[in-house]
Amino acid sequence: MDINLLVNLTSKAWSLNILAHLHSGVPGRQATLLAATSASRTSFVASLDHLLQLGLLERNPGHGHPLRPEFRLTMQGCAIAEAASKIIEVVPDDKEFALLRRSWTVPILAVTATPKRFSTIKSDLGKITDRALSKSLYDLEKRAWLKREINVSGRTPFPIYRVSNAGGEVNRVIALCA
Repeated sequence: MDINLLVNLTSKAWSLNILAHLHSGVPGRQATLLAATSASRTSFVASLDHLLQLGLLERNPGHGHPLRPEFRLTMQGCAIAEAASKIIEVVPDDKEFALLRRSWTVPILAVTATPKRFSTIKSDLGKITDRALSKSLYDLEKRAWLKREINVSGRTPFPIYRVSNAGGEVNRVIALCA
C-alpha cells in the first residue's frame, strides 16, 4: 500500500474502522455505521466525509434518504477496505485499537520493517513534524509495538527503531496488501 495513501487515509481517526465495517458487511447507512464504530458523531462524520473526498466511498444511488444517505465502497475502496479489515483484525483489543486510530501509527509501522533512524523515518513519511514523530515513536515504544535500540557501532551513538510484537503483525499485513 502506498505510504502517501496510508498517511492521508489515517489522518482521520475512524477511517480504517469505517472501511473495515463496510468490508465485513455492515450496512452503509450512517446510523448503522456510527453504532458499529462507537465513534463520536463529529469524529465519525469527519472521517466519513474524508473517505468520500478520497474516492473510497460513494453515495449509493437510489438508496437511503437525502438527509440519511446510504454509502458503499468504490472499486478502489474495496481493495483498501480489505486491507483495513486485516489491519484491524490484528489488534482486537479496544485499548490497543486506540493507538491504531492515531494519525501516524500505521504509516510509521509501515516504514519501520527494517531498523531505521529517526531522520530516515521522517524523510520516508514526508510531512510529519519532529514533535509528532517523536510522540508517536514514544507511544509505539511504550506499548511495545516498536523497539528502540541504541546503535553504538559508530563514533556517535544513535537510536534506531524497528517494529515488534503487534506492530510487526500490522507491518506484515500492510506489506501483504501492497
